[in-house]
Amino acid sequence: MSEKKNVLVGQSGGPSSAINATLAGVVEQAFASEKVDKVYGMSHGIKGVLEGWIIDIGTPLSGPAELGRLIHTPSSALGSCRYKLKSAKDDPAAYKTIFERLKQYNIGYFVYIGGNDSMDTVKKLSEYAKANGITDIAIMGAPKTIDNDLHGMDHSPGFASAAKYIATTFAEIWCDARVYDYPTVTIVETMGRHVGWLCAASAVARAQGEAPHLIYLPEVTFDDAKFLEDVKAQLAKSPAVVIAISEGIKRANGSYVGEDENCAKVDAFGHKTLSGACEVLASLIKNSMDVKVRTVNMSILQRCAGHLASSVDLHESRILGSIALSRALDGVSGQVSVLNRVSDNPYRVEYSTVPSDTIANHEKAVPREWINARGNDVTEELVNYVTPLLGGVFGSDLSAGYPKHFRF
Repeated sequence: MSEKKNVLVGQSGGPSSAINATLAGVVEQAFASEKVDKVYGMSHGIKGVLEGWIIDIGTPLSGPAELGRLIHTPSSALGSCRYKLKSAKDDPAAYKTIFERLKQYNIGYFVYIGGNDSMDTVKKLSEYAKANGITDIAIMGAPKTIDNDLHGMDHSPGFASAAKYIATTFAEIWCDARVYDYPTVTIVETMGRHVGWLCAASAVARAQGEAPHLIYLPEVTFDDAKFLEDVKAQLAKSPAVVIAISEGIKRANGSYVGEDENCAKVDAFGHKTLSGACEVLASLIKNSMDVKVRTVNMSILQRCAGHLASSVDLHESRILGSIALSRALDGVSGQVSVLNRVSDNPYRVEYSTVPSDTIANHEKAVPREWINARGNDVTEELVNYVTPLLGGVFGSDLSAGYPKHFRF
């Protein structure tokens, strides 16, 4: 019998309500394999490997109750990072440290859970291993991102739960907004720097009411004058108007509507700091018409609302974690577990893996044909795409009257 090896798993990038379900899937698959001895976690992603922040996660997750609680706990239980791994040519010392650390902990199976940038890390590490004749470590990626912008798959784990929160919140905002006998405009901003999937999901709320009346996505150039025309036209039909906008809507010159002109800060991946497009648009409306305006910035709420997690999302995320490690156990490296839709009714998907460069550094936008001609709404195709993902009953343990979360 061959020597047992250990598993190392980490989480990276923005958290979600389903990323811990993927972690649970990895751990469950490790427990089921005779090839695995111990399961380790990297605290704060690949940065934790470089710093030696590696912890035993198999022991605290050895029981079904603990795994169940982890699945229904939002955000990244292992911590996350926004660390961009340079190329091996530009930073050979980092790669030397990483692979020495993997050898130190007898790691044979490495799974990294994350989005576009995280899959770039999977790509770089697997290419380095291949180029240097390292054949005893399989490196796999498991996808996640609430932005739903990953290529190679129908939808991204984490998106469905965020979309469910957004659609539910818009339905509730409409209940609040329509009670007054005077004109009001409510502008609600969702995440989505480059793509508008999250904002577009707000349209599902119309199954419960009228809102949102207008939807603006980054895929279409934003025009101030047209926006004001849209608002005035909608106010002529209804005294209460609810508007959905993505944080990343841009004007024709390429500048973000919510870009802080006095702030030149960018993160490790070159993303500019945004200060709030909803406030900018509220000022536009106040300066051109006599109407009460409210703004709501959903911010991190949409990605950490575990109490509204989609059961479909948690189930699929768990399986994708399991598949990523299963393929690593089979000796596959440099790939990412994915899912693709087979049918809408009944809703069904199939699972597979694709090379990491299929996903790394690519973005999947909302198809232009799923946005109306004027660019202020989405089509029924978009609603039909999102609706099956939202799931029915969700499984948070509410026996104490509030969720019980897992913590290492």
